[in-house]
Amino acid sequence: MKVTRRRALFYQRRSSNLYRLFFLAMFILAGSWLIFQLRTKQMPNPFDPTPTSTRLASSWVLEGQASFEAGDLPAAISAYQEAAKVDPNNAEGLAELARIQAYSSRLLSNDTDRLARLIEAQQSADQAKAVAPDDSNVLAIRAFVLDWNADPNLDALRTDGKTAAQLIIQADQEALQAIQLDGKNPLALAFYAEILVDELKWTQAEQNILPALQLGPQVMDVHRVYAYYLESIKYRNQAIEEYQQALAINPNLTFLYISIGHNYRALALSSPPGAQQTELYNQALESYAKAARLNIQKQISDPSPYLAIAKTYAQMGEFFTAALNAQKAIQLDPANADLYGQLGDIYKRGRNFETAIVALKCAVRGCTADESCIARNGCPAGDSGTAIQPLLLNPVSAYYYLDYGSVLSAWPDTPGYCTEALDVLTIVRNAYPDAQDIVRNADVGLSICSNTIAAYTPTPTPLPLSTGTPARTPTPLSTPTP
Repeated sequence: MKVTRRRALFYQRRSSNLYRLFFLAMFILAGSWLIFQLRTKQMPNPFDPTPTSTRLASSWVLEGQASFEAGDLPAAISAYQEAAKVDPNNAEGLAELARIQAYSSRLLSNDTDRLARLIEAQQSADQAKAVAPDDSNVLAIRAFVLDWNADPNLDALRTDGKTAAQLIIQADQEALQAIQLDGKNPLALAFYAEILVDELKWTQAEQNILPALQLGPQVMDVHRVYAYYLESIKYRNQAIEEYQQALAINPNLTFLYISIGHNYRALALSSPPGAQQTELYNQALESYAKAARLNIQKQISDPSPYLAIAKTYAQMGEFFTAALNAQKAIQLDPANADLYGQLGDIYKRGRNFETAIVALKCAVRGCTADESCIARNGCPAGDSGTAIQPLLLNPVSAYYYLDYGSVLSAWPDTPGYCTEALDVLTIVRNAYPDAQDIVRNADVGLSICSNTIAAYTPTPTPLPLSTGTPARTPTPLSTPTP
């Protein structure tokens, strides 16, 4: 008997599915396309590591805070600028950047660089305000930056048409708005007090800084501004104490040590000669030396401590040591014409007139690289000198013009000196006709050189007046007969 196999009972006959085949073909094509894209680098591999790790803005901010506390202001500025790139809408970070940029301007020893840094600070403050126009801290810091920009000595360098008088008004208005937003903001009260001091409104300044001290005893800026207020009213011992309070909060800020040194030096100047005066000078020098040591530790090229030391020794009458420190300052910033002006002043006061003329010429007229080395009493090995661009005439450089002309006029017999003196002294006298000390001293040099030039200039013989009659030929004398 034959039994038919019933295969269908054990398995199902395979049958093709067009939809499944279609999707399978599409999958193969998509995979091939993806492999081609990855191999030809037209599509990034999601499993490849990123070329550089991306830091959060908060990480940069923490680095900036640490650098500021360490006294490394250039590094703090760099960190906050990176934070701003990652998060340009962080108003607090932008405001802090502006604050540090303004403070760092104290480390710059010439007006051009100082103005450039303050303009950068103002731009950062403007960005912060654009992000957070109603933030009291942001407006307070912007007021502070505007106030530091309002330096009359910088007006001659400005190219934006603004003046110190206009900027101080803006600063005043900004600080008032910050206080209106938060009347208990110690930073707003302190910076408004600083603006009021600059406006010579000492009573109102005191009314704002005292509440700021109660509200923010832990804020460095508050103690700094209170010290500045005390300094402005000649309470120098109390000012030193407040600067020291600021240093207790942040012990690595070199400009605070320099401010302390300035007050010790002012106290010494007003003290009678003796042991007390010597001690005050020594305290000033030690404060400046601390600033210099901090800069060395942090590898910061800041000539200001050495310049302050030079001025102190000059005030003490030790002009040789003063000149050595001024030369050290120039070594750190060799293209700074203002430093040559200050070195020239030290030479002049030390009666080193010949070298004073060269140094002051670098500041007033500019000089060659070789002349800059002569002014520095010789450049170090490997330093061939630096060509110096002259300073613009402003209320500070005017005294370098005056010194230069005065020293030249002290050598009236040297060819060319009086001609140069007359030119320089006339320029500065015409620029500041209402400054009595400038006019008085310029007139002395002008008088000396005018008389000298007149003495060396032969007086022409006046020609006889013509009568209209032809001149008669004179009869020659007869020769005696031998």
